[in-house]
Amino acid sequence: MIQQTTATILMVRPANFGFNPETATNNFYQKKDERNPSEINKLAQMEFDQFVGLLLEKGINVLVVEDTDEPKKTDAIFPNNWFSTHHDGKLVLYPMFSSNRRLERRKDLIELLMKKGFRITEIVDLTFFEKDGQFLEGTGSLILDRVNKIAYACRSLRTHTVPLNYFGRIMGYELVDFEASQLVDNIVSPIYHTNVMMHVGSEIAVVCLDSIPMASEKLKVQEYLEKTGKKMIPITTKQKFNFAGNMLEVKNKDGAKFTVMSDAAFQSLGEVQINSIKRFTEIIVPKIPVIEKIGGGSARCMMAEIFLPSV
Repeated sequence: MIQQTTATILMVRPANFGFNPETATNNFYQKKDERNPSEINKLAQMEFDQFVGLLLEKGINVLVVEDTDEPKKTDAIFPNNWFSTHHDGKLVLYPMFSSNRRLERRKDLIELLMKKGFRITEIVDLTFFEKDGQFLEGTGSLILDRVNKIAYACRSLRTHTVPLNYFGRIMGYELVDFEASQLVDNIVSPIYHTNVMMHVGSEIAVVCLDSIPMASEKLKVQEYLEKTGKKMIPITTKQKFNFAGNMLEVKNKDGAKFTVMSDAAFQSLGEVQINSIKRFTEIIVPKIPVIEKIGGGSARCMMAEIFLPSV
């Protein structure tokens, strides 16, 4: 039976975490840091290890993969952008905006999943879109309602319509795509990844509707969430800037469900919002300030969900 949440998460422990100028052109959450690169990487590793520890404490299966030292990959800690896995055994490889992030795609990582007893029936390779400057960055671009086969996506420089439609056709997903924007330095800019402003769990949907300027598209998103029975928890633009949209629901080996969000996200939420989430899941709160500030990504981005069937 298809489920929205998995009990197995893959995470990549960084070897050269740092600021990526290529991605910073449209990821306004990244901030430069003048500290020594090795110190920054060490701090990121500490945050990473504590995060993994919190998941393991709750009985969630975490596959930790060490990043390779060469070639240097500042964003390897965010594996959810280059691949996704699915209940039917498909593994999808995605076309990525930043040329230096394409180095993150690792054949040995795919082989590791098979060694761990997961069955891959087909590799769906969408990376050919990169030749035409067309991108779709995994579950950064796509918020998947796996049970209802709906993919929510905000169009941006990292989420193009052609590969998005191709994904929908080949994977059998209905698409709900829309424009989403934010005010940065008094300039209206597209939101680069859908998972910055939206999360869909088994019963809940956390969404920053304020970032969808077109009333018709805002209504469409609401209607789809309502008709699929999701309890909607709206967040504000300010909360979105604190990564409150960047959450992921996971479960442990006993089937207990958890919503994972960073400490910055948790601290930005109000009591009513927190209690709404706690009605359905327990909350896990890692502290990852260095990763968020320099990498411009948060808790959800660090977790690649493994939905593959067992051999």
